[in-house]
Amino acid sequence: MMAASPPFAVAAFLIAFFISKIAAAQFPQNSTGIYNLHLPTPYQSLCASLIHPSGYPCSEHKIQTRDGYFLGLQRVSSSNLDLRAQPGPPVLLQHGLFMAGDAWFLNSPEQSLGFILADEGFDVWVGNVRGTRWSQGHISLSEEDKEYWDWSWQELALYDLSEMINHIYSITKSKVFIVGHSQGTIMSLAALTQPDIAEMVEAAALLCPISYLEHISTQFVIRMVDVHLDQMILAMGIHQLNFRSDWGINLLNSICDGHVDCNDLLTAITGKNCCFNNSRVDFYLDYEPHPSSAKNFHHLFQMIRKGTFSKYDYGILKNLIEYGQLKPPAFDLSLIPKSLPLLMAYGGNDALADVADFQHTLKELQSTPQLVYLENYGHVDFIVSTTAKEDLHDQLIGFFRSWGKSSSS
Repeated sequence: MMAASPPFAVAAFLIAFFISKIAAAQFPQNSTGIYNLHLPTPYQSLCASLIHPSGYPCSEHKIQTRDGYFLGLQRVSSSNLDLRAQPGPPVLLQHGLFMAGDAWFLNSPEQSLGFILADEGFDVWVGNVRGTRWSQGHISLSEEDKEYWDWSWQELALYDLSEMINHIYSITKSKVFIVGHSQGTIMSLAALTQPDIAEMVEAAALLCPISYLEHISTQFVIRMVDVHLDQMILAMGIHQLNFRSDWGINLLNSICDGHVDCNDLLTAITGKNCCFNNSRVDFYLDYEPHPSSAKNFHHLFQMIRKGTFSKYDYGILKNLIEYGQLKPPAFDLSLIPKSLPLLMAYGGNDALADVADFQHTLKELQSTPQLVYLENYGHVDFIVSTTAKEDLHDQLIGFFRSWGKSSSS
């Protein structure tokens, strides 16, 4: 067998190393420092696998985007539901990168935002973007087709999130509350610059809000940007980033089993997280991470390099074809209605949603959001902290209740 050429070997190593870091970015390692990832159990649905077993009513919904992708939505009610009661105001939960709607239910019912909102009387809807295990399929494309993965957070915002909001609005006849985390905030901010979407939204709570990534402080990510790993991945013909495939699992377990120091990688990527439960790592890994596209990853790296909050940059020629201009259009945050209430929660230890970039976002908004600053929180704490109810959720619920009086249209 011929040895791999040096450039390919370097690229392969960097990709392998990068994948190990991404897995760490989402979840802490167990006490041995080894992840022991495994293929996901073939669950029938999110409702059946995670929500019904906790005693909560849950129904599955399937919708289709304008560009042909099938999305799964779940609708969750209180475990103490009075069947005679009218549903409360609808809330859409929008997950982050390499996650899906299960992220909101990974802790106990007393600690997980999805369950807490249901118990507080909200009509909880759970979003899952294209490509995740709960939103698979297309009207004409197979997941094996490279075209199936030809999207970034731009399409997730303008097609997926748009269709989710429209579906919920049409079913409930009420304006929708949004909760977004990480990439879910990128999607929300981009979508809310569109008047037809914003008019269906009552208020939004953005956890680890991101629109600019110019001052991202994690040195590992900065190094990956500097070596243009995202472009290398695309040049090698990799379109789907699926760390739960057979090769991905074997690679991760091999890398973390003595070949690479996998200690404290979570802190190195996301910042120091104060409040997750290490004993639940194996349970988290039953569900996470979910696939995303290499193009999506490339778009995020473009944001870091250019310091912009813009549509995907195809290069001069294709930009002219796609956008009618040399550079991709920016998402203008000043277009988000001043009347739209926003809550933004950010952490002092978050190395991905940097405070300097957050301040840049605030300056471009017309409104003055309600701010929640949690000094000890890192990026992952906002989704799996065991103390989030007291630290964050109670304030979030109070914020929604204060703006919910006009939710019926």
